[in-house]
Amino acid sequence: MFPVTKRYFLSLGAAFLAGGLLAASPAPLQAASPPDRINIDWAYYNPVSILLKNKGWLEEAFADEGTEVRWVLSLGSNKALEFLRGSSIDFGSTAGAAAVIGKAGGLPIKSIYAYSKPEWTALVTRADSDIESVEDLKGKSVAVTRGTDPHIFLLRALDAAGLSEEDIRPVLLQHPDGYRALVGRQVDAWAGLDPHMATGELESGVRLFHRAPDLNTYGILNVREAFAEAHPETVERVLEVYERARRYALEHPDELQAALVEAAKITPEVAQKQLEERTDLSTPAIGQPHRETFVAAGEVLQKIGVIDEGTDIALLVDELIDERYLNAVVETQ
Repeated sequence: MFPVTKRYFLSLGAAFLAGGLLAASPAPLQAASPPDRINIDWAYYNPVSILLKNKGWLEEAFADEGTEVRWVLSLGSNKALEFLRGSSIDFGSTAGAAAVIGKAGGLPIKSIYAYSKPEWTALVTRADSDIESVEDLKGKSVAVTRGTDPHIFLLRALDAAGLSEEDIRPVLLQHPDGYRALVGRQVDAWAGLDPHMATGELESGVRLFHRAPDLNTYGILNVREAFAEAHPETVERVLEVYERARRYALEHPDELQAALVEAAKITPEVAQKQLEERTDLSTPAIGQPHRETFVAAGEVLQKIGVIDEGTDIALLVDELIDERYLNAVVETQ
C-alpha cells in the first residue's frame, strides 16, 4: 500500500519533463518522408485498436513505403503515457483526463482523435460489502491504477464527497490485479475499468456503487509532438485507417465483440456488456465537448493539488487538443 499523493504526480510530471518540451503553437502540415517504423499501442479499453491490429490495415497502408508497424500493449493510460514519454510508441490510447495530466507534467503530446465515448469506470465493491457510497470509503482500502481515468474518477468522487486520497488507503495495482484483489478480499473497493469491471459484474457479482458517466473523459488517441511534426502526413494516414476500423466496428458489432473476447480472454457476455451498454463509437471528432470535459477534470485535479495551481487549464487543454489531422482526413473523404 502506498499513499496516492501530490508528490508522485509531481514526480511523474518531472519524468515527463525529462522528455523535453516542444513549441505549443501548431506548425502547418507539410509533406515529409514516411518513417521507417510506426509504433502504436493497442489496449483492451480501446476496442477499435484491437480490430485494427487484427485486420492488418495499417500494415497494408504503409507496405509500399516499407514502413514497419509495431504494436505495443498498453494495460492502462499510465502505461501509454510512459511509453509515449520514452518514445516506445508514437501513438497511444489514454483517457482524456490522463492526457491532461501528462501534458501538465510536460509530456509533449497532442490529442488528435476520440476512439470512444465510454462509461468504462465506476467505483466497485463486493456484493456482501457494507460500502454503499463514496463517503463509506473513509478508512477503507481501494485498489487503483494511478494516472488513469479510474484513478482520476476516484479522486473527483472523493473531492465531491468532501474527502481526499488521504482519507482512504490506496493500493496501487494495474487494472486486472485490482479486480483480482477485490474479489480475493485483499481490498475493500476498486476503481474499476472495463472489461474487468463487466467481468466482475457477471462472474463475481461485484457492485458498481458509484457511477457518473459524464465524469468518464473519453477514449483519446494521442501522438508524440516530435513524431507529428516530422511526419504529419503519416499521422493523417494513420487516422484514415483508424476511421476505417471505427466505421467497420459500427457496421460489424459481432466481429468487434469477437475480437475483444479473443484479445482480453473474456466471455461473449462480458464483451457484450462492455460494448453495447457502455461504449459509444459514433463520434471520432475531437472538439468543444472534449475541451469542456478536459477543462472540468483539470480544474478539479488542480483544486486537489494534482496539477500545479499556477497552470492555466484552459490554455493547457487548447495546446493539447489538435483537430488539424482529423479535419484533413475528413476534408479528403
